Amino acid sequence: MSSEKATAIVLRATEFSETSAIVTLFSREFGKIRALAKGARRPKGPFESALDLLAVCRVVFLRKSSDALDLLTEAKLERRFRPHGGDLSNLYAAYYVAELLNELTEDYDPHPELFDVADETLIALRNGSAVAPVLLRFELTALRVLGHLPAWETCAECGNPVAASGRVPFSQSAGGVVCKSCRPGQKQIVSLSAEVLTVLVRFSARDDAWRGEQLGQRTYGELRAALNHYWAHLLGHPPRMHRYLGTSAN
Repeated sequence: MSSEKATAIVLRATEFSETSAIVTLFSREFGKIRALAKGARRPKGPFESALDLLAVCRVVFLRKSSDALDLLTEAKLERRFRPHGGDLSNLYAAYYVAELLNELTEDYDPHPELFDVADETLIALRNGSAVAPVLLRFELTALRVLGHLPAWETCAECGNPVAASGRVPFSQSAGGVVCKSCRPGQKQIVSLSAEVLTVLVRFSARDDAWRGEQLGQRTYGELRAALNHYWAHLLGHPPRMHRYLGTSAN
């Protein structure tokens, strides 16, 4: 077994025994890690509450060579997550970030950019930023980094440009918008307005053009519904936290 060090976000912690827990971490260096934390449930255990849900910590673990759980030996807290003013919408959004990281990623498949945007999102939610834009940015960055970002500007079937005008058909099965020629026979179609499509393009880009974007209530409600359907299609089930996100653009 080799000893490894990493910076990680705590995604999940479940009871293993009266004193120990099994933790799921998303680390910048190694991706998702599942490890046994002996003594984690003791009042004065060796981890000193560093393994709270959504906490960011520096960890040391022994990496197993087989399918067995790794062994977490140290965890030093860097930052806890506390929603600004106890706002439940920020807390639920943070839980949603953890759920997507857990569902979308594989063990030992590192994505530093995804870790960074998740960390930035949790900081923004902790500081009381508007939930809608920071969560949308996280979702679309996660889709891009992991290779699931739909085609917003070209037809997912033929590759021809698709103008953002009127209402545009979005095929979940094809993985993007489709042109009029490719529309017949497509299944799982959602109709997107030009306004929603423009927002999706802007928030999917690598630059910071999304910052300061004002999301109208109607536009965000339509956008949220479309993304929720796409996540359910991609994961094979609706994320548990969808019901708590709401459709408020604030």
